[in-house]
Amino acid sequence: MNARSALFDVYGDHLLSRGEQAPVAALVRLLAPLGISAPAVRTAVSRMARQGWLMPVRLPEGAGYRLAPRGVQRLRQAADRIYRQDAPAWDGRWHVVVIERIGVRAQRDRLRSALGYLGYGCLDSSTWIGTHPSVELEALLAAERVRAERFYASYDGDARGLAARVWDIDGLAHSYLRWLEGAHEIVAQAGPDQPDVVVFAVRSALVHEWRKFLFTDPGLPPELLPTPWPGAVAAELFHSEAARLLPATARFVDCCLRPGGAGRPPPDGREG
Repeated sequence: MNARSALFDVYGDHLLSRGEQAPVAALVRLLAPLGISAPAVRTAVSRMARQGWLMPVRLPEGAGYRLAPRGVQRLRQAADRIYRQDAPAWDGRWHVVVIERIGVRAQRDRLRSALGYLGYGCLDSSTWIGTHPSVELEALLAAERVRAERFYASYDGDARGLAARVWDIDGLAHSYLRWLEGAHEIVAQAGPDQPDVVVFAVRSALVHEWRKFLFTDPGLPPELLPTPWPGAVAAELFHSEAARLLPATARFVDCCLRPGGAGRPPPDGREG
């Protein structure tokens, strides 16, 4: 886990609900159990600020970073997808995005990656489809200065077959099966008597590995997926273990955010 990824995890999973900001010293304390050094944290937050994800702020404990509006929007949407909240039912129509021809390869690759993250699949070189419109689509097109036609359409054919051609559903299923194997090994490290710092590290690893599906799983409705779907089994395990590990994790996070050099739990690893 690199510093940038870990910071996105910490801001999205913990700081988004705790004022959206933290001093650099607290970020260093939070990432230390993950094996990330203080210089790496400082370099990563500076880079994320330059990219528009964070904004520097002055806090009682010193210099800190607050989520920029772009970061808040991205992490809130990511949280909904990570915890599978408020998924609307599919009405059978596809959201179609037809993009103008792009001559620069780097821009094409960047746009392809971004559209994939937003849940769209490539039907051909200029046409993308998704089961729901992304709230980030307009901002993406504006940032890339790309024109696109957007409309809803019904497919006169086998919708499940279409989805299988646009997305690698078999490959995604295998990824979920591999994740299940690794997840069982991860959560086994957090028994009932482990100190909060260990539980925090274990839950962080679990969330980090699960978050990778944001880039590979378009969030297709059950009507388009094989039965049984390993992603549903994986989601059940993730939700149950993330909830089990949350109380100890929250204690450690609150301890790290406490001013005055907190973040060093008592010898038993628990907050009193």
